[in-house]
Amino acid sequence: TVMNLPFPLLEASIGDLLDRQAGGTLTARQTCELYLERIEAVDRAGPQLGAVLEINPQALAEAKTLDRERAAGRLRGPLHGIPLLIKDNIDTAAPMSTTAGSLALAGSVPDRPAPIVERLTAAGAIILGKANLSEWANFRSTRSTSGWSSLGGQTRNPYALDRNPSGSSSGSGAAVAANLAPAALGTETDGSIVSPAAACGIVGLKPTVGLVSRTGIIPIAESQDTAGPMTRTVRDAALLLQVLAAPDPADPATRQARIEGDYTAFLQAEGLQGARIGVGRQFCGRHPLIDALFEEALETISRLGGTIVDPVEIPTLNDWREAEFTLLLYEFKDGLNRYLAGLGAAAPVQSLDALIEFNEQHAAQVMPFFGQEILMKAAACGPLTDPAYLKARDKCRALSREKGLDAVFQKHGLDALIAPTRGPAWLIDPVNGDSHTEGASSAAAVSGYPHLTQPLGSVHGLPVNLSWMGLPWQEGRLIQYAFAFEQEQPARRPPAFLPSAAIDGLP
Repeated sequence: TVMNLPFPLLEASIGDLLDRQAGGTLTARQTCELYLERIEAVDRAGPQLGAVLEINPQALAEAKTLDRERAAGRLRGPLHGIPLLIKDNIDTAAPMSTTAGSLALAGSVPDRPAPIVERLTAAGAIILGKANLSEWANFRSTRSTSGWSSLGGQTRNPYALDRNPSGSSSGSGAAVAANLAPAALGTETDGSIVSPAAACGIVGLKPTVGLVSRTGIIPIAESQDTAGPMTRTVRDAALLLQVLAAPDPADPATRQARIEGDYTAFLQAEGLQGARIGVGRQFCGRHPLIDALFEEALETISRLGGTIVDPVEIPTLNDWREAEFTLLLYEFKDGLNRYLAGLGAAAPVQSLDALIEFNEQHAAQVMPFFGQEILMKAAACGPLTDPAYLKARDKCRALSREKGLDAVFQKHGLDALIAPTRGPAWLIDPVNGDSHTEGASSAAAVSGYPHLTQPLGSVHGLPVNLSWMGLPWQEGRLIQYAFAFEQEQPARRPPAFLPSAAIDGLP
């Protein structure tokens, strides 16, 4: 089996890889070769995770160039020689395509990479390939199965192969958990970074909307969309954020961004001293074993000098759901039409209407299990000047910000709010679709505020995570607290690719 294959880079961090390349014991090319072999063994053969949609055929050539540059004493930046996977709704240059997992965009190659991809390559990163995802970032059907796309099929959870990796950044989460790459990029509208990170036992960081450019990313909703790092350690998340955070003239949301000079400066082992941490009890009660792990976490935070404020209630937590869905439908139609039109005449579909028609014509491949009723609802929406849209947008902002997180943080004098991120991974079930319980993503997602999730422990061999939520531009603070917690209570364990979750006492 795969687990008997020794993998020399198992659990290697970005720092480890940089040290080995600097010390001359590993080249960028060897690094890429090892991860490509690992993808072949684990993703294509072996357990067949289905996490990687496409390999960059130029990865090894790029790695060779970076090795030559290093030998000549020229380093591009803090990720020189580090291979990364990119979720396939983020534009990459030729020869790789960008598809959102949709058959309708098979072979679609945008003119230029997204600015965040350009920033990564300018910093010396190598794009190893594109990660599978829930098709259209899980905005196609209310009966969808997370991690499934018509182009990539079903992504599996590396801890138990019959379980769901969660979505929509399923491939990114499963790949990083399974050591197919040191790190990956995901995107989130509501839960799509933090939920797969939690289901796959890794670190996921959803930044404040506007900290990271969204240009060249297939959109759902301008109010909530953001890309972010998915890594195995808090330090690696800080390293990636350092490169990703930058203003973009083409993305107005980045104009307000308050970017820290150096996110790695927040990696302080005593970072929880004096911090006021609120306890989100509304997110507890999903599973007794998770609640027990969460109580242990509260003790750890106290021991590290944090002040626990318990309980902290978000009074508006369940009040914005309908307004959020309305906002997403309107913004999706507007954003996707603009993205598809921007692909030019060569694009297989150039509008949401054309996409719906394509899916109907290819229903057997695209809709074997679930339909496209969300796409159809979005297509029926009017422009962003519609009173229904404006009302939904204002309601979301007021309930999630002023009457939500802003009010709660002010009332209790909080530095961060914590909660269990979500329940353990559910079973893959194409017949009924996803069966998960609500996670803790919504408050930070709808407000556009930052949310970091990190490994907390496991339940019957399935990973569970701890969430840290903050006020806008407080990523540094969340990194600081999560890092201090991780140093004291490291909970990440590599997956064993079991056929199903190991349950004590059962055969």
